[in-house]
Amino acid sequence: MGKDLSRVKAILFDLDNTLMDFMKMKEHAIENAVEAMIDSGLPLSRNEAIKTINKLYEKFGIEYQNIFDELLKQVMGRVDYKILAAGVVAYRRIKEGYVEPYPHVIPTLKELMTRGFVLGIISDAPAFQVWTRLVGMNLHHFFDFVISLEETGVRKPKELPFKAAIRKLELEPEEILMVGDDPRRDIAGANMQGFATVLARYGSFVECDPTKPEQKSDYEIDDIKQLLNLLPK
Repeated sequence: MGKDLSRVKAILFDLDNTLMDFMKMKEHAIENAVEAMIDSGLPLSRNEAIKTINKLYEKFGIEYQNIFDELLKQVMGRVDYKILAAGVVAYRRIKEGYVEPYPHVIPTLKELMTRGFVLGIISDAPAFQVWTRLVGMNLHHFFDFVISLEETGVRKPKELPFKAAIRKLELEPEEILMVGDDPRRDIAGANMQGFATVLARYGSFVECDPTKPEQKSDYEIDDIKQLLNLLPK
């Protein structure tokens, strides 16, 4: 049994792979972009292009905005704007059409608001991207604030994003609950600040390192609606 949640007044969520299936969207969008770029002259096979893009994401980060520019520089030595445009447009078509929350997210958030919890987001993505995704899923009305990369300049599990949330909420750490899919970033960072933690196993789930106790969550859920059973009514 984890921390007592009876004192919780605010709930912080990770966005990607906690409220929405970000990696599935990303995978489909990249595949669509690669096919469009090949049709426009990219001299790689589909598998070669996807493999190269994944390596570039490992280098620059999954939120890097100029990944297709880097692909073209690496493969062709320059940015061919015809190929770049084909990739960006194809990527955006999938991305904009695919933004949807996991099952049960909306009714769960509605019930949490009804119970009086303050809701916020802590994300490593830029603020505009976070709000764009929230608006695209019609979730923006549920959240009082977003802690983004621009606000602190560092990513989870560094302490600054979590301390920024404490300042905004004006609450004690034990009055805050963090829900996220990554034990290394979401759970470890929140645990180190004294928050209660819930691991969303339905997301892009990564097993915690048993040698690092800070990665162990207080609770685990397989569906976001199970959060309601953990919290006071």
